[in-house]
Amino acid sequence: MSTWPRSRRSLVLAVALPGLLIGTIGIFHPAHLTDSSAQQWLDLHVVLLPLFPLMALGPWLLARQAGAVAGWAALVLGYVFAMFYTGLDLVAGAAAGALTLAGSAGVNTMYGLGNDLAEVGVWAHLAAAVFVSGLVGARAGGRALPGMLLVIAASVSFLDSHIYWPGGVVTMYALALGWAALAAVVPLRESPPARADAA
Repeated sequence: MSTWPRSRRSLVLAVALPGLLIGTIGIFHPAHLTDSSAQQWLDLHVVLLPLFPLMALGPWLLARQAGAVAGWAALVLGYVFAMFYTGLDLVAGAAAGALTLAGSAGVNTMYGLGNDLAEVGVWAHLAAAVFVSGLVGARAGGRALPGMLLVIAASVSFLDSHIYWPGGVVTMYALALGWAALAAVVPLRESPPARADAA
């Protein structure tokens, strides 16, 4: 088997890393928000704030291999996911943890709002997963099937699993593996030739 070019290795790593990081953090996600878990809950969700939007990176990087229009479509779906799911993380994660630490009321209100925001985000993520899996499948053929199945199944699981142990952690790892499998087979778009500087 020939060695992958650097661009392929970089692509595989870039699409897998968000799921691997988030899944690993999910191992430490408290099962419930209580007075004793509130500080860990708050800290974990603050750490996740810059990480959840990175879940949109894999679909975008793969879609742009099919061209600019596909890349933009994946980017829009990723943007919707990133904004709304980050809203969940901030409201039902960080804010709910802070309210619990302060002994304040309103945690259930935060959960309700967070779940409403998450609903939009996870459906945008599923749409991106189906769209991009289909794109890669159309271009790579049967070699894409394992990655397609993993990404779509994990995205369906993500509709209600968040990153709680064990289901959410397995979901994140499955997404990482699925996106990596698709990145391993997607035909790479050739870079435009470099222009020679005018003399």
